[in-house]
Amino acid sequence: MNLLRRYPITCTLLALVLVSALAPLPPLVDAVSGAPPYDVDLVLPTFYTLLAPLSDVLDALTFLSVGRAWWLLLTWMVALTVCGVLRSGPPRRRVLRATLGPLGVVVLGLAAVLVPRPVLRLVPADSTLTVIDYHAHTAASRDGRPGWTAHDLAAWHAAQGFGASYVTDHNVVFDDDTTSYPIPLLPGVEWSVSGQHVVALGPVTMIDRAAYNGDMPAMLGVFAALHRQGAIGIASLPEYWRDHWDDLDRFVAAGVDGFEIVNCAPKALGFPAPARARVLELAREHDLLVVGASDNHGWGRATCVWNVSSPSAHGFGSNRVLARPIALAQADWQAWTAAYTQPWLMLRGLSWSERSSWLTWLLVILIYRAVPRRQGDPGGIGILARSLSLKILKLHRPPPG
Repeated sequence: MNLLRRYPITCTLLALVLVSALAPLPPLVDAVSGAPPYDVDLVLPTFYTLLAPLSDVLDALTFLSVGRAWWLLLTWMVALTVCGVLRSGPPRRRVLRATLGPLGVVVLGLAAVLVPRPVLRLVPADSTLTVIDYHAHTAASRDGRPGWTAHDLAAWHAAQGFGASYVTDHNVVFDDDTTSYPIPLLPGVEWSVSGQHVVALGPVTMIDRAAYNGDMPAMLGVFAALHRQGAIGIASLPEYWRDHWDDLDRFVAAGVDGFEIVNCAPKALGFPAPARARVLELAREHDLLVVGASDNHGWGRATCVWNVSSPSAHGFGSNRVLARPIALAQADWQAWTAAYTQPWLMLRGLSWSERSSWLTWLLVILIYRAVPRRQGDPGGIGILARSLSLKILKLHRPPPG
């Protein structure tokens, strides 16, 4: 009880890491069936596991919908500011705490978007299956990260276990046949037509988008145009959900080849489970392709979804969409709850190796702070300096004469 009173935050984190193991989340789920896949592995790099508290926090910040991201950042910034002001100590120290706390939240958010770090890698048990991404961008897109090249994109995918990726820049056809990329990059484009983004895959060429802007019948004509080129057209999220939800039957009649059901972009992570179920029912009935999309633009280091495709399958059964549960859960919680539900989802999703890393770090910190520097002194970080100083003095002390 004395430790709990003196170090409530560390002790609370220890308890949460242990309690969350009673209701664990699987590392991956099939977005169609909702069941964990047993023929793939998520490989954790050594440094990812070693630095699991940091790795997991950065992943949790990456997989936030737009609304939940704002609520989480604002709630924690306000809470840390208030705690810094109310804690005991000289005014200068309280102001410093109230400033550094919110600044730390901002730094973590920026690190999740910009800083290179170890990431999880998907490995299927069957080597004949292809791990593929159907929707990704380079700097050629208007909202792509400046300097984000096709080689950067290929390396980003290869690190996470992808064997191939389509490059679907906004209204810019990718037709680079370079063979020196870490993985094959396939031709594609993302057409913006009349409030809808259509991901075109295959041998695409430029179209006159003006012919497909305006009304609904004009927009639907883009699917026939893609078929004439020998390409296929996938309706992208979040556009069909937000702008054309009542028109999905017309999409099917016009020849849409499939739908995205998971998209890792923050604006699309809020796609609700009931809506996904309706799209799956429609795709199953008409034997349409369903896919997941990283929608990577060079921002963020980790994907929330992988596609595992079989070359011998077609239509609805040709692709499996495997997603991180923390990403799929974004629509299950109100945005204002993000400050506590996102950490809880993160802790529930820990593997045993990650959980062990968390417990080790927390116990080291607790012991480090609790052990006194010397007899009668309070615990603190000075223990390390004190111990090292004593050892150095003993090494340099001349032997007794």
